[in-house]
Amino acid sequence: MPARDPLIETLKVCILNLKSEGTVTDSNPHLASCCELLELILQKGLQQPVLSLAHRDYWHCFEQLLQHDTCGRLSSVSLAVQQTTACSKLITSQGRGRFFIRLMLMRRTLGNVVKHLLHTNRVIEWYCPNISILRNEEFVEPFLSLSMVLSEMNFKINIENCSFLDESWLLPVCQIYEAVPCRELGMVLRYLDGRVFVLDLLQGSQAQADMFAEPGDIIDEINGISLRNASNGQAGVVLSKLKGQPLSIHFIRWRGEDGSIYQPLVKHLRKLKQEKPSLRFGPKPASQQDRTAGQKRGQTQCVKDGRILYAVHLLGKANIGMCGGKEVLQHAIPEVLQSKQARKEVLLDVKETHLTCIEKSNKQELFQHHFPEISCVGRFGSQPDLTIFAFCLLDSPQAGKPTGFCCVALQAATTSECEEIVNRIAAGFKHTEWFV
Repeated sequence: MPARDPLIETLKVCILNLKSEGTVTDSNPHLASCCELLELILQKGLQQPVLSLAHRDYWHCFEQLLQHDTCGRLSSVSLAVQQTTACSKLITSQGRGRFFIRLMLMRRTLGNVVKHLLHTNRVIEWYCPNISILRNEEFVEPFLSLSMVLSEMNFKINIENCSFLDESWLLPVCQIYEAVPCRELGMVLRYLDGRVFVLDLLQGSQAQADMFAEPGDIIDEINGISLRNASNGQAGVVLSKLKGQPLSIHFIRWRGEDGSIYQPLVKHLRKLKQEKPSLRFGPKPASQQDRTAGQKRGQTQCVKDGRILYAVHLLGKANIGMCGGKEVLQHAIPEVLQSKQARKEVLLDVKETHLTCIEKSNKQELFQHHFPEISCVGRFGSQPDLTIFAFCLLDSPQAGKPTGFCCVALQAATTSECEEIVNRIAAGFKHTEWFV
């Protein structure tokens, strides 16, 4: 009976599980196990240098492949090594090795890289022949075959989510928030172990209004600038340099996919809690009031791509002249109502940077306006029309006519939902910088 290595056999089972899922994404429960098995195989039997204090890891083997390539065959490997080396979110050799494994899987080059590793004598000699799988004639062929199988599979994974690869194969939830140019976001930050944590949200700030961050979340990067291993005040310096520009902020969430605490963050969150005892990290129990409100909202809302869309009626719009301040809503909304335009059932999506209106019947987009275009928003001021709200913005220019403002009026299902929509739109343009 041929000899079997438990790592090879386990990897084989793991790959079968991956293949059964089709396209492999970060949410696949078998991905982390597969990567960890590849790491263990590449580490097994790797010998440490005799007269050196530096620790050798399998990442150094991949680095050495470039130095021993004499015929330029490793252009794809070279690009991958350069991308890994240039990634500022990685600090340790272990983190770079893990990033490189994920990169090879996504680019379908794992099999070819393993082949080159096996045929580069100066590198393969680092492995002990009595222990290593890579220098064992019985085990190396099955491992190479499995590597080629992985190279034929479709991996669609987020390479940018790599800030915790130094610590763990378990990846956090990483989300992007896009904000219009604003005076301040309203987050209190705490620098801890080279990471930028959100400690608190200021009352009435854009951060609190949009609820795009929670205390305990990490700001990973801003507009492509990594904040991994950041020094005190570095996030503020970056934001000051980007003043007046739209912001794209990558957040690492303290909650995992299942809502529980992301385990590599536990020790950091404990330190934050010592500084601010009122912080709560854990699932929030829903009260009966919350559940009832959620049921009512569910009747007038739907979900698209993970976002809540409001089911409202578009009442129409009207040109209101050269003034677009909030005082014009008092006569602008009645003007739209008196025009008796055809009501349309629409879905209103209030996003972080703009709002979009889609006709419910045919899913056609009727308009999209960024918050800097909106000059005011409010409700109709008397009963029974507190479900009607409107916003004003510059009217579309027409030939021979001066550009003025127009009022767009809509009607929500309930007064509370109307107030909620108005507050969300107001929060969007309230914090916007205006430039002339």
